[in-house]
Amino acid sequence: MTSRCTTPRRHVASSRRTVFRAGALVWLGVLASWNAVSAQVGYDPAHSPYHDIPRGAVWALSVGHLGGSRGDVGVGPADGLTGALRYEVPFGAVGASLGLAYARTSRFVEDYTKDSTSRRSALFNDPVVLADAGLQLVLTGRKTWHRFAPFIGGALGIATGSALAQDTSGYRFGTKITLAPNAGVRWYPTRRISVRGDFRLLFWKLHYPLSYKVPNNIDHSTVLPAAAPLDQWTAHPWATIGVGWIF
Repeated sequence: MTSRCTTPRRHVASSRRTVFRAGALVWLGVLASWNAVSAQVGYDPAHSPYHDIPRGAVWALSVGHLGGSRGDVGVGPADGLTGALRYEVPFGAVGASLGLAYARTSRFVEDYTKDSTSRRSALFNDPVVLADAGLQLVLTGRKTWHRFAPFIGGALGIATGSALAQDTSGYRFGTKITLAPNAGVRWYPTRRISVRGDFRLLFWKLHYPLSYKVPNNIDHSTVLPAAAPLDQWTAHPWATIGVGWIF
């Protein structure tokens, strides 16, 4: 019982730290944007720290880590390395993107027929495939500052999990709608290359089966209390770093 109470608290603290870091990044971007607007007048173009963002679409590869909560029961996927391919098209200070990612997540299995001390399994690998479409706003407009361009944005997508044969409770992750506010920064060392860091807070909703409310025949306990909801939103900090090719 103690582990189930402390895990969500640890997740909340971790999520708060991630949101704080993303907020700090956005604040730095706002300051850079203000400096870019207020300080360009009077600069010698040859020595200006402000440069046009390279034009062209971008193919980007990235790696990262997807964390977050497995939910109150522990059967939601989380905590795994990710690999992603992203296509981005800029439209001035605003850009659109399409992304496809693979996350090597893991989760627990809850056997509702066992007593409360033995129903939870060890962790099983349960990967998730993520796809999304998003919009980003470059905080420095059409310019970079010392070749850096901070941005904020959001994405709407889906997450699809595989069926886990070890789970006989009737629970399946299935396909979920995802929401993902994000913030990050791009660095343009050359005309064709961009290096980017991205911080997202990914949300999806778990749906638990009715079997989690069925008393077992040993101690008559249940996985979920009778009054507990069968749906639960979980949050997943997702940090990535990648390299893009501008063409």
